[in-house]
Amino acid sequence: MSRQHPQINLSRRSLFKFGAGAIGTGVLTAGLGSNLLAAENPPAEDDITPDKALQELLKGNERFVKAKRRNPHQTHSRLVEVAKGQKPFASILGCADSRVPSEIVFDQGLGDLFVCRVAGNIATPEEIGSLEFGSLVLGTKVIMVVGHERCGAVQAAIKGDPVPGQIGSLLEAIKPSVEGSKDQSGDKLENACKANILAQIKKLKSSSVLSELIKAEKLKIVGSYYDLDTGKISLVG
Repeated sequence: MSRQHPQINLSRRSLFKFGAGAIGTGVLTAGLGSNLLAAENPPAEDDITPDKALQELLKGNERFVKAKRRNPHQTHSRLVEVAKGQKPFASILGCADSRVPSEIVFDQGLGDLFVCRVAGNIATPEEIGSLEFGSLVLGTKVIMVVGHERCGAVQAAIKGDPVPGQIGSLLEAIKPSVEGSKDQSGDKLENACKANILAQIKKLKSSSVLSELIKAEKLKIVGSYYDLDTGKISLVG
């Protein structure tokens, strides 16, 4: 699937074409910077729909699970190609866990995925802003929130023990999901992990930028749960 386009300047009109009218010119200028506005590529090609982008991710994971990876877009020529500009088709909000590397588990390569990783796959303001940029400016068609089996951050939030440094800020963001899922039957940790995925999706959908793209059918936000033992991604919610 080809995703390379010649570079053009990002005009105010191109940024607003999805209907994100809630963003003012001053905010864009201050938040993105004049140099960045002039350098980035236009949104992803119109023939890649959110549904197609989602299927691309799921098919890649299926190849990974079946040990039939194609390792696409990992050549030196691809490196040279995307150095001129990126055209990722999907964004991932994933956990920082070393066992869940997005490009590997989805069998993708250079320039394919716009990835944000943070312990507990939580949607902080910085992560939301990054994903807004990925969708509005770079044109990714799907955002997948990827939680995973036996997540240490969620486990720590369940235990509730005192933690040093800034670790507590991560756990505080997860605690509402722990509390909301505590009466569910089944595995307590898995339930909390999946509740946390859904909570982060809700946060992302509260973004005026992302919600406008969803309304315009230019974006889909989904959740998934990664099985550490099998490598399989299962949709959540």
